[in-house]
Amino acid sequence: MGLEAEYSRERVFNTPLCEQGLVGFGIGMAAMGHTAIAEVQFADYILPAYDQIVNEAAKYNYRSGGQHSAGKLTIRAPCMGVGHGALYHSQSVEQLFMGVPGLKVVIPRSPIQAKGLLLSSIRDPDPVIFLEPKILYRSSLIDLRTILPWDRETVVESVRKTGRCVIVHEAPVTAGVGAEISAHVQKEAFLNLEAPVERVGGWDTPFPHVHESFYKPGPTRILDALVRTLTY
Repeated sequence: MGLEAEYSRERVFNTPLCEQGLVGFGIGMAAMGHTAIAEVQFADYILPAYDQIVNEAAKYNYRSGGQHSAGKLTIRAPCMGVGHGALYHSQSVEQLFMGVPGLKVVIPRSPIQAKGLLLSSIRDPDPVIFLEPKILYRSSLIDLRTILPWDRETVVESVRKTGRCVIVHEAPVTAGVGAEISAHVQKEAFLNLEAPVERVGGWDTPFPHVHESFYKPGPTRILDALVRTLTY
């Protein structure tokens, strides 16, 4: 994302791979009045920092009688399953923090919500656990609107982020617009692809009268294509 280049290494930097340490560092920064965003690689690994979060960040304001606070601390962590994460990369940990006074727990359900809620969390007067479902950012819906010319940059940028591409159009698949898009994606983002490009379109037959609903791409065929790309 280029955050380090935009905001400098003094504001965006890596920490040792020690959740207790990086959260403790964030608490100290917040207590000194700085806005601190600590990012844990997986929510499963937030447990080593549980003591710091529950007994320090959450209680600091109460313990000092309102004189001090770690309220400028936001802890981000991807959570929940997305496939192949198994025991230590797919857990949901929100219930571990629900009974902790002094904390707020946020789980957005869409990229638009994530942006607004993250900004709100950063500005919130209390420490916030911001849990982001991994599948939240793994898809984007692009409506091309124009196909000559078509927005190559947006499509390629999306594929480079998600690693996958499913193209849907009602016209027959053979020699369709999807073939052109697929060729360009594989040329410009081949090394980013986690699965073959999927195309979902009409069958290579005249448009049938009785079987019209079976000819057009429907939810079932689109879902099947999505599943194939995610489980490849």
